[in-house]
Amino acid sequence: MSFLRYLMLLSLVVWIGGLIFFAFVMAPTAFQVLPSTHLAGNVVGRSLNKLHWIAIFSGIIFLLCSLAYSRLREGTAHVFAVRHVLICLMLALTLFSQFWIIPRMDALRAQVADFGTVPIDNPLRMQFDALHVWSTRVEGGVLLLGLIAIYLTASAIQRP
Repeated sequence: MSFLRYLMLLSLVVWIGGLIFFAFVMAPTAFQVLPSTHLAGNVVGRSLNKLHWIAIFSGIIFLLCSLAYSRLREGTAHVFAVRHVLICLMLALTLFSQFWIIPRMDALRAQVADFGTVPIDNPLRMQFDALHVWSTRVEGGVLLLGLIAIYLTASAIQRP
């Protein structure tokens, strides 16, 4: 059972740690260091794609291990435990971002050479900026839910 606890915590640490690193270190640094916003956007977009796949695998690993842990420890999987519901919400938000928001942003980015050179009132830029706001909100929501999930998981796996 200690291995299941380890995998549960590791999956959350990888997911939430990656999200924190992305939001507070990688993305801001890319826009500060790289010579154009277009290039920085490409780096951030590709990194976010990889982060989303890490998140999807981490979420699935967490759910499988947590359900097994609950089943072995208490005799029932507790499918609707709050931590499981939170992880499912986090996965849903991540999937929404990966397969709905990001592809639309990529399509707009393909139509415009560099959004840094496009006027703010340009319809394509306005669409892109609106999607960016939603992307930021979704990732922030995943982070908040993840922090709560970490707390609940740590509380749930205390040794008797």
